[in-house]
Amino acid sequence: MHKILVTGHFNVIHPGHLRLLRFAKELGGNLIVGVESDELAGSAAHVPVGLRLENVKNIGYVSESFIFDTSVNELIRKLMPDIVVKGKEHEFRENPELYALNEYGGKLIFSSGEATFSSLDLIRKEIDLASRQWEEIPKKYMERHGISVDHLKKLLSGFGSKKIIVIGDLIIDEYITCQPLGMSREDPVIVVTPIDTVNFVGGAGIVALHAANLGAKVDFISVIGDDISGNFAKRNLEHSKITAYLQIESGRPTTLKQRFRSSGKNLFRVSHLRQDSISLEIQNKIIDIVKPLLKNADALIFSDFNYGVLPQGLVDELIREANQCNVFIAADSQSSSQMGDVTRFKGVNLLTPTEYEARVSIKNNEIGLAVLVETIRERSQAKNILLKMGEEGLLVHGFDGQDGKYIDDQLPALNINAKDVAGAGDSMLVATTLAAIAGANIWEAALCGSIAAAIQVAKVGNMPISVQEMIKVLEG
Repeated sequence: MHKILVTGHFNVIHPGHLRLLRFAKELGGNLIVGVESDELAGSAAHVPVGLRLENVKNIGYVSESFIFDTSVNELIRKLMPDIVVKGKEHEFRENPELYALNEYGGKLIFSSGEATFSSLDLIRKEIDLASRQWEEIPKKYMERHGISVDHLKKLLSGFGSKKIIVIGDLIIDEYITCQPLGMSREDPVIVVTPIDTVNFVGGAGIVALHAANLGAKVDFISVIGDDISGNFAKRNLEHSKITAYLQIESGRPTTLKQRFRSSGKNLFRVSHLRQDSISLEIQNKIIDIVKPLLKNADALIFSDFNYGVLPQGLVDELIREANQCNVFIAADSQSSSQMGDVTRFKGVNLLTPTEYEARVSIKNNEIGLAVLVETIRERSQAKNILLKMGEEGLLVHGFDGQDGKYIDDQLPALNINAKDVAGAGDSMLVATTLAAIAGANIWEAALCGSIAAAIQVAKVGNMPISVQEMIKVLEG
């Protein structure tokens, strides 16, 4: 069997590490992992080497692991592995391991950085989902960052005093429950008949509703059409005591997304929308509305779905005004195509892209997760990044005030049996932002956001969450 070697710091095991080690193991052979000693890792080590080694030993792909304090080339000459595996981002850099590998014909292989799952992984997942739904609150994560349940509850109690401005694309989500009738005789398609319809305010609208339901005072700015969906949005926002500044643009319909469902599953979706930018006249009206609001606001949230409500000029002007008022700025930019770019929100305090959105932004599907989040941060000059990875959880790329540098940590997905993933990112964005302006550091804020997302995916439809629901999760 091949002898395969991977080395590194392994401060906190996150999905990027697991993907690399899974890739290495699937090359076929014994996977050996060398963990750099505290002395060798130097300032790159944020966790004592004993804990770092213990984390690696708990990974099922690993056959053998140990601490080493020599150069990687000396380790290679001693072990003589058949293959050394590194992340794809190292492929076009200098790789000193080649000097030792070339001495005896060893190979250097780079991993793809992609999320892949074997058939065995999927089978295990199905068995796991059938037996449980919620993960426990991550105690080790809380210990690493000195977080207590009582402190989190205190942060949640502070949400009610905050003032939030939300701006972005308002969407109406329509859920149409259908009864299947069978297969068409004329065409190879499934035939259904609708039996019930329920509408929800979505997009930037649900971000505003989440914030209001969590206790904040909310001003909401968006653009709608003069139509039934627009009127539905107005009524719902008014009932939630949100101050809504909804601009009507002639010829632009309110964005409507229809989901046709049967037996609790989505069959297909139909979207009614326009993606061209709103007029310059509407942009100027929005600037005139937002500028005075910023003087008393705690946070400005951009909820971008790339449907034209947030042209670049408008975004840049509002960020400039918010910075002058020392307002916390958070942004989420959802990409349903190859056209999105979350890094266009320059200098904000918080970005919350999915892994797909981050890779679309930098047009790179191969680099590892740690390099991906740092690249996004550098291009956007954002203060903190939360990389959403669905079932793999959340990768937190945050500034460590003590060490004066950026480090990564992972939060697992707390709800592993989602009923409906719609709105998970919206609730996370709001709860993380509210926690941050209530006094939380990035690690505490990210945990609040993860709890909010777990509550959201337990519901069918994008429905506002509450502080009481979050406290209930914290209390087990």
